[in-house]
Amino acid sequence: MPKPRLPELHLSVQYACNNAALPSRPSVRRWVRAACPLPAEVTVRFVDAEEGQMLNRDYREKDYATNVLSFVYETGPVVQGDLVVCLPVVLKEAADQGKSVDAHFAHLVVHGMLHLQAYDHETGAEDARRMEALETKILAGLGYPDPYS
Repeated sequence: MPKPRLPELHLSVQYACNNAALPSRPSVRRWVRAACPLPAEVTVRFVDAEEGQMLNRDYREKDYATNVLSFVYETGPVVQGDLVVCLPVVLKEAADQGKSVDAHFAHLVVHGMLHLQAYDHETGAEDARRMEALETKILAGLGYPDPYS
């Protein structure tokens, strides 16, 4: 019996900074696909603190670099959006939380992809629990530990 075909994924991975800890394109594709079983057109851009802070300030009116920003254009039938992941913030958070950098990158890409599909953890405690449970399940399927434990 032939293996079922996954919906089409158009993924662009951009590296606007340079560091050996940055994940490979195949890793990013694996994380995006695990978090999004729908057809999708997504860009994942890795940035430095300056670009991360500028985008967070300009789009969220928060004047600091954050770990991941999600820009949603369409939630269906084709998920369309951009994720911006800030390298220095991810490295600091991973060190502070005692997590591997790879696991933290995976978590933030999965987290951002769920935002692109209209999941939101800021609308209430129940929504946050639902999103966190889904993140934990997806990451476990990828071989990563629970990011919230």
